This record gives sequence, structure tokens and C-alpha cells, in this order.
Amino acid sequence: MIKKLIVNIGVVASLLTSLQAVTQSEKIFVVERENNSLAVIVNDLPKSHIKNMHNMNHGVVKFYGNDGYVISRDGYVVKFDPRSEKILKEYKTSDSAIGFVIAKNYVAVANYDDKSVDILDRDLNPIKKFKTGSKNVGIKVYKNYLIFAQMDNDKITILRDKNEGKDLPEFEKYKEFDDVGVMPFDAMIKDNNYIVGFFQSPFFGVVDLNTMKYKKINILLGDRQPVLKVPHFGFWSISDGNVFIPAVGDNKVLVYTPDFKFVQAIKTEGLPVFTSLSPDKKYMAVTFSGKKFPVIQIIDTKTLKVIKRFEFDGKVLHVRWSTVAPKLYVSVNDTNKLAVINTKGWWLQKEIFGIKKPSGIFIYKESK
Repeated sequence: MIKKLIVNIGVVASLLTSLQAVTQSEKIFVVERENNSLAVIVNDLPKSHIKNMHNMNHGVVKFYGNDGYVISRDGYVVKFDPRSEKILKEYKTSDSAIGFVIAKNYVAVANYDDKSVDILDRDLNPIKKFKTGSKNVGIKVYKNYLIFAQMDNDKITILRDKNEGKDLPEFEKYKEFDDVGVMPFDAMIKDNNYIVGFFQSPFFGVVDLNTMKYKKINILLGDRQPVLKVPHFGFWSISDGNVFIPAVGDNKVLVYTPDFKFVQAIKTEGLPVFTSLSPDKKYMAVTFSGKKFPVIQIIDTKTLKVIKRFEFDGKVLHVRWSTVAPKLYVSVNDTNKLAVINTKGWWLQKEIFGIKKPSGIFIYKESK
């Protein structure tokens, strides 16, 4: 009997330990939009705040291995240790930065105000500044290339690392495409294609980064009429079989094949802003603007039907699916909290308070 009891206790302890390991493998960093800080969430409890992150009104967090980086609206790049939650270094590239990418040996920042792109090493020491005479957007990495778009000059610029990824980069201008479309504003990499959207042109631009050829793709509805302006690509969702794009100015999420053939429009409750796929790509969370700011809807990506609706007591600014547990995190800005939705039973599992004006949610998993 005693032996059996000891074995059972051991089994329970082992299960608890493995459950705790799963839970602790994610650490959540939440942008506190008006507080110049990041809130740190561990095991669904507020742990701490990393302060002095500068203007976090458009704050973005990225991780590379065990390094964390933040870009602030007022042009600072901040390197921090996501394990110790300590700021390691900061560097100001400009008075207004909009996007950045991290590669093995460098960090590249797209700037608005001084119309440049900055190349820094991973410890934020400056390597080179490329002046473009334009606000710069859509910065991406592909192999030994760094690609970005010039908003004011209607150009796509491709830089090539002469060192081919060995040690610090030495970038040179490799190719430039002129008159690509009016006012490029965002871009994404899909396989070997750099896809750029425009504020004032009714098409996408696509650079095949293997052949270095450029083409324009009209996004068309079933009746062959062009759709409205395209939302930021960060708001797209790409599953194995479909591309989901929130329609601008219409209560719909548009569904396309990967080569942009129209499938159908999913009617939504409000004007969709952000679509986010679950890790298994079976479900998609949709957020809204205007009167429906507090609402999110869940869409089944196979049936293309809305299956669930949640409404909160404040504006929803961001959502993030857990990668290790059946959870969807929702930042509710007005009431200073993170809501946790259980995605197995689709119910509100928990509310995490003590987060000031939350917006972006970013998940870190420690690299071994």
C-alpha cells in the first residue's frame, strides 16, 4: 500500500512538474502604450514591468534567440535580456522609426523622419546609414538581401551583403525598382516573394527575389472589380490553403488562394482590423475598429464561418495565441487588463489586471 502510494505521489508530482514546465516555457511581454514600458506576464500573472522604453505608442518587440529588441515610436532601438528583464543597451536611430528586422549579425531599422535606413550590429553599435530621401517602410530580410520600400519615392530598394552573412554585414545597393506604385506602405515576405502594398494604387507589387523581376498583381473580387485599399500586411493571415485579408471600409474578411484568386468574403460584425491565425491554423481571431472595438470574432478556417463572439469592456488592441497552451490572449486597452480565452471550450478563463493601457502582446520562449 505504501509503495503504491509513493508511486502515485511520484506520478502526480511528475505530471505537475511537466505541466509547470509547459506553462513556464512562455513569457509574455505586453506593450504598455502610454507608460513607456513593457509588462511581463509569467504563468498568467503579472510579474514585473520593464520601464524607460521611450515612446511606446507604436512599440514593437522582437526576439532573436535569447535577445530581445524593442523599437519605439521616437526612434530608439532598445536591446534587453528577456530572461533577466534588464535593459542592456539603447541606440537612437532617428526621431521617428517605423519598423525593424533582426538577422544573425545585424539589426536594420527603417526610419521616417531622417529618411534613412540604419544598419547596427546586434549590440546596437552603428555600422552604416543609408540616406534615401524618403520615409522607409516594409523592411525585410531574405538570404543575404535587405529589402525595403521608399514611401515618398515609389521605389523598392534591395541591398546585398557583400560578406554573405559572415561576420558583420557590408551592404551595398544591389537593385532598385522605380515607379512600383503610389505610396508603398507595408510589405511581407512569402517564400521568395517580397509583396508590397500601396496607399494609392489598386494592386500589389511583387519582387521575385530569386530572379529579381517585378510584377503587379490586381486583387480582384468575383465580379472582377478591384477591392478597396489593402490593410497593413501585419493584419493578414496566411494558412496552408488560404490568404485572409481584412477588407478596408467593409464588414468582411476577404479570402484568397495563395496566388490571389478570390474564394469568398466572410461577413463580419464590424470593420475588421486585425486577423490572427491559431498555431494549428484551424481558427482565426478577428478584431474590429469603431463601435465594434470591444468585440472579437472567431472564424473556422475550414468552413469559413464565424463560430464564436466575445465582447469586452474596452477597446481590443491586439490578440496573441499561445504556442504551448489552448489560450488566446487579448489586450483590453481601456480597462488595463489582458483577457485569457480558453480555446478548447471557447470561454473567458481569466483576466490579468495591473497592465497599463496594453496594446501589443509578444511571446518569448527561451532558447536552449
